[in-house]
Amino acid sequence: MATELNVNGAAVAAEADPETPLLYVLRDELGLNGPKYGCGLGQCGSCTVMVDGEAVLSCVMPLLTVEGRDVVTVEGLGTVENPGVVQRAFIAEQAAQCGYCIPGMIMRTHATLTANPGAEEADLREALQYNLCRCGTHVRILRAIRRARDEFRQASAEGTEGDVL
Repeated sequence: MATELNVNGAAVAAEADPETPLLYVLRDELGLNGPKYGCGLGQCGSCTVMVDGEAVLSCVMPLLTVEGRDVVTVEGLGTVENPGVVQRAFIAEQAAQCGYCIPGMIMRTHATLTANPGAEEADLREALQYNLCRCGTHVRILRAIRRARDEFRQASAEGTEGDVL
């Protein structure tokens, strides 16, 4: 029996066993390569996606828990031609070395700033504690997050939040 969910704005029916981690369904069944398999234990954040607007670790989330819910991966935030706000900030700050952790960082940042466009530095650092970068690009990642936060704040102040979401 298929599990119905909405991924990046499209209704899909996943055929995998309902106990299968969402990460495997996204990558293997739906062909979305943004979420990465890092640790498989929910400790590195490479698999971070958003479910109903909340950042979650897809490697430890069974498919059955997302039935009927909205799932967004980094592919759902923008395109190569038109990247999303957080994606643009990461590009502008060259906030990637190997790039493995970056989709998870982008998703956690997007979820945090969507929920709280006025997030302070401490809020952002706390939110990102679940995402690890082993390459040491933390300084550039933090610059990118601040840049994205400033754009979210500006949109919020202008009442144009829809333009950044």
